[in-house]
Amino acid sequence: MLGVYVHLPFCPYLCPYCDFAKWPMRATSARRYLDALYAEIEREWPAPAATVYLGGGTPNAYDAPAIAQLLARVRARFPGAGELSIEINPELVRAGDFPIYREAGITRISIGVQSFVAGEIETLGRKHTAAQIEEVVALARAARLPSVSLDLMFAVPGQNAQSWRRSLSAAIALDVDHVSAYGLTVEEGTPYAAWRARAPDVFFDDAREAELYALAIELLAAAGYEQYEISNFARPGHRCAHNLNYWANGEYAGLGVGAASYREGVRSLHTRSLEEYAAAALAGRPIPSEAERLEGRRRAGEAMMLALRTAQGVGLSEFKERYGIDVMTDYAPVVARFARTGLLERIGDTVRLTQRGRFLANDVCGAFLTFE
Repeated sequence: MLGVYVHLPFCPYLCPYCDFAKWPMRATSARRYLDALYAEIEREWPAPAATVYLGGGTPNAYDAPAIAQLLARVRARFPGAGELSIEINPELVRAGDFPIYREAGITRISIGVQSFVAGEIETLGRKHTAAQIEEVVALARAARLPSVSLDLMFAVPGQNAQSWRRSLSAAIALDVDHVSAYGLTVEEGTPYAAWRARAPDVFFDDAREAELYALAIELLAAAGYEQYEISNFARPGHRCAHNLNYWANGEYAGLGVGAASYREGVRSLHTRSLEEYAAAALAGRPIPSEAERLEGRRRAGEAMMLALRTAQGVGLSEFKERYGIDVMTDYAPVVARFARTGLLERIGDTVRLTQRGRFLANDVCGAFLTFE
């Protein structure tokens, strides 16, 4: 299936840990960017899509009518999507947004919460309150949006097991449909990277981070959430189809500045320069991009890395049919090493991470990606 990702890069403020392509919200730039997006959409070859995902940045920095107009353009070019998602910040939700979203076809909202604890919210540079999160979930339910997801973050400086439990318990108490729980990653070039260089002891080591991850798995499982991917937990029927397509190494079209696409074996990435992107799109020129064709062992290694992130792992027969690779033979040394250390297991026609392996997923998945 085809997934469509649309990048909306503007934010009312810039979080110190974020490395995405983003800029402060300015009315003139925001209007020009939408015009550039419309121009890019019109040049796309029409194709049916299974999912549409509006990410950022902060998509709801735009008002709901603008989001509805954008979705209408996207859906005219990429019809048929059954799942339409939007990322939102809780403090930017306006009265009446959700009925407009529902009318526009949005089926899923992903709320950028990160934490319910005031001190951690401040540390992360966020502006919402716990009360606003609760209000937003209530508004979404009142508008009968089919699926509500919360993003949470652990290994935040100053966090501990008790405060992390508070955030998890608050999310569970709201009875949301989906929870994403991400460990903080310190990206080079961000203010957090400079902070870590000055005060490395403020940040979590792997062992302390693993304790918080284990707590998330325990509490969410007890509350009835299925861990269907390393960082994602869902009630039955509420998995994110758009992200499942990524992990299945499916095709996706990325629209907007800094957006990535994967079509017919070619991975491409638009420029992260806002001016370059807008000028090219508005002038009808090719958008400056980098592209590479993934073939052979490299394509298979990336598919292994992605599939192992999921609970079901790698289907051996299907993988051989799709990539011409016999996992148990061609990756025998890697499989044997991680099986011996209890990080991988074979169940019938499937190879997957063990419960312990989920804590070291980057090491295991990376080994398949780099194996020659």
